[in-house]
Amino acid sequence: MQNSTYDLVVIGAGPAGLTAGIYAARARLDVLLLEKAAPGGQILVTDWIENYPGFPEGLSGADLIMKMTDQLKGFGVSIETNEVRSVDLEGSEKELQLSDRTIRAKTVVIASGAAPKQLGIPGEDLYFGKGVSTCATCDAPFFKNSVVAAVGGGNTAVQESLFLTRFVEKVYLVHRRRELRADKLLQERAFANDKVQILWNSNVTGIKGTDTGVSAVTIENVVTGKVVDLPVEGCFIWVGTTPNTNFLKDHVKLDEQGFIEVDHRMETSVPGVFAAGDVRATPLRQVATAVGDGAIAASMAADYIERRP
Repeated sequence: MQNSTYDLVVIGAGPAGLTAGIYAARARLDVLLLEKAAPGGQILVTDWIENYPGFPEGLSGADLIMKMTDQLKGFGVSIETNEVRSVDLEGSEKELQLSDRTIRAKTVVIASGAAPKQLGIPGEDLYFGKGVSTCATCDAPFFKNSVVAAVGGGNTAVQESLFLTRFVEKVYLVHRRRELRADKLLQERAFANDKVQILWNSNVTGIKGTDTGVSAVTIENVVTGKVVDLPVEGCFIWVGTTPNTNFLKDHVKLDEQGFIEVDHRMETSVPGVFAAGDVRATPLRQVATAVGDGAIAASMAADYIERRP
């Protein structure tokens, strides 16, 4: 297949990428959206969103993505299922190596998102998919009337733990500090839920099991040093995210955690290359901030093209 050149290529079709596509289409740019999996990213497995403006009753992550996708398609933009394997961002046209061909673009918006971070403990990989999970929406029904552990203290950990209580008998929420980081509203709901028991100042240091799945998690109290094996049938892990930036290598400046550094225009260290959403270095990773990032990135990409000699 011959090479193609676009005004803008958006890598990733989560909230940031979809918004960038909408703004690019309104700017009459020739835009291509690439997504290696299903549009939506992590939001697809979010049970309920209550803090996105305009939806006072809340809505599911899947419903919000469907609305965004329909809006994008209304502007005549489609989403191609493909993966960016490598990039060459030097020169006036950026080159992207896909799984089946090479394409070029005058500008690029990287909205490749982030993936759930692992604990890096014994048994985690061994029992992943056999009791270890990072998606309550996906796997909670498999643990009906069971006792499970959940790891984390942020919004995702608390919200997903509350979702688990619809199915399980009990959730042990393991948090390494004495206070949760989640929004106060979510904390109040967790404290009021009889099915949630928080294990403060604790880390999960190992996951044990049998041929059939998880049977226990090893808990270490960081204050007393006491170590116990807690009998559970599942372990859900929500301890942050790792940016999907492997395909970038050393082409743009990253922070120490691997997230892309940008300026107020969402422009990276490479002129004409922008980043938006969870993949960029930001103090807050929410749908609302991703949408704002995407709007700025696409608008600045259009401005960059107009200012080119």
